[in-house]
Amino acid sequence: MRIGIDLGGTKISGILLDREGRERLRLRRDTPRGDYAGTIDALCRITAELEAAAGRRCSVGVGIPGATSPRTGLVKNANSTWLIGKPFSEDLAAALGRPVRLQNDANCLAVSEAVDGAAAGAQLAFAAILGTGVGGGIAWQGRPWTGRDAIAGEWGHNPLPWPSVAELPGPPCYCGRRGCLETWVSGPGLAGDHGGGLTGREVAALASSGDAGGLAALQRWQGRLARGLASVVNLLDPEVIVLGGGLSQIPGLSDALPPLIRPYVFSDAFDTPIRVARHGDDSGVRGAAWLWPAEEPVP
Repeated sequence: MRIGIDLGGTKISGILLDREGRERLRLRRDTPRGDYAGTIDALCRITAELEAAAGRRCSVGVGIPGATSPRTGLVKNANSTWLIGKPFSEDLAAALGRPVRLQNDANCLAVSEAVDGAAAGAQLAFAAILGTGVGGGIAWQGRPWTGRDAIAGEWGHNPLPWPSVAELPGPPCYCGRRGCLETWVSGPGLAGDHGGGLTGREVAALASSGDAGGLAALQRWQGRLARGLASVVNLLDPEVIVLGGGLSQIPGLSDALPPLIRPYVFSDAFDTPIRVARHGDDSGVRGAAWLWPAEEPVP
């Protein structure tokens, strides 16, 4: 049996999967924000509870909002800033007394959907997280593709493709640059473009009700998202694109995007399926469990 843990900024989710991917137990605990040792302890306690229910030793996979640098073994690019610069994977493995597989949460989404979700059977799948931030993950044959420096799929910190004059230089990004895709197609990006003091989801709800301002903002947002995804298609040519995160639930989004993407794709045709994540908010934690494939023995 396999344990998956999704370490978020405010909550930790844990899941117990059997060999066939059936959920046996789920736990949720508050994240000890700012407390590195407390975070490791919380993950150990969740693992112990899930293993007690399983009645056996389990493999452990963990998704985090960041990555482990292959050069240093330390966490980088993490929204949970108290992990940055720490040997988190090494320390957690020592605390649990076994190997641990740790991946970026967007890679976990991609793996989950490629194994038994919206991209099941695809050789190459790209998964986009559209929420408070914009993340991306790549799954190749059901395994995470991380790249040389563990930044593969980080499309949110590329510039908005094919910008209009009015879109330059773009909003400032926390990374220190301007005009990153994340500043345009995240929830705050949609809200900021509307300018009415609402959240991204509220703007989308306005659009669904026929509000002219909300509809115009949503159409601009969809166009920018389409340009961003077109650049992914031109680079990776994935078999399936999966959308996750809160904004993926906007009604009709997956149907609206293909005709907006098509003009920017360097090909004679574009018919790549765009699908909403089958497992929704569960994809991250399920993907963490599937970092240990069914055919691998428990360590």
